[in-house]
Amino acid sequence: MMRNIALALIILAAVGLLSAIVSVLMESTILGISAEQFSRICSNLALISIALAVWFKKVSISE
Repeated sequence: MMRNIALALIILAAVGLLSAIVSVLMESTILGISAEQFSRICSNLALISIALAVWFKKVSISE
């Protein structure tokens, strides 16, 4: 379950990064959001997904 949420956040981060690139190439904003804001959004989403993956990682104990 948490793996799916982390994967969705990674996909959203990738979309945010692509939006930042497009915004820079067009030299304008997209929906009033600048390239720097898209970059910050995708960084935050990626960090949240990493935190979720680490927090809910199943620990396997081999005996």
